[in-house]
Amino acid sequence: MAFQEWPQNGVTQFDKEQTNILKAYVIGGIVFLYSVLISNSESQLLIYLLGFVIPAYYSLQTLFTTQQADDTQSSLTYWVCFSFLTVLESSFDILYYSWFRLYYLFKFALILWLVLPQFNGAQILFRKALYPLFARYFQGQNCGSASIRAKVDAATEKAHTL
Repeated sequence: MAFQEWPQNGVTQFDKEQTNILKAYVIGGIVFLYSVLISNSESQLLIYLLGFVIPAYYSLQTLFTTQQADDTQSSLTYWVCFSFLTVLESSFDILYYSWFRLYYLFKFALILWLVLPQFNGAQILFRKALYPLFARYFQGQNCGSASIRAKVDAATEKAHTL
């Protein structure tokens, strides 16, 4: 059976002349990633490198840009989503690997979906899940850090008067 060409659509388009990468190397890389993500020892390191290095690069690029329309909101949205998922994951870390053998493979795919701007995953997660969950705490007059600061100052002042 001959090796068939990859489909030529927008998502899976692979042009050897443009990328100068052999298909065998791409497939070998995918197989290597799969085998690493199945083993527990190296998968956490790989996932956290993906979750921190690429977004840190985009965030630094955003901070050092001189253009008016920068991607500050995209960077902040990613970091909020990644932080939320990390805290959520740490709450259930006893259960996830013993019940779900391919957990790290799916976590890798989720982080990749969040990180890459082609998928806009962080924006989707924020709009569909996190915004409805936290909007009531951060909208209106008595919300956000100013409200918390005022409450802490009032409590501190009250404690000093006792």
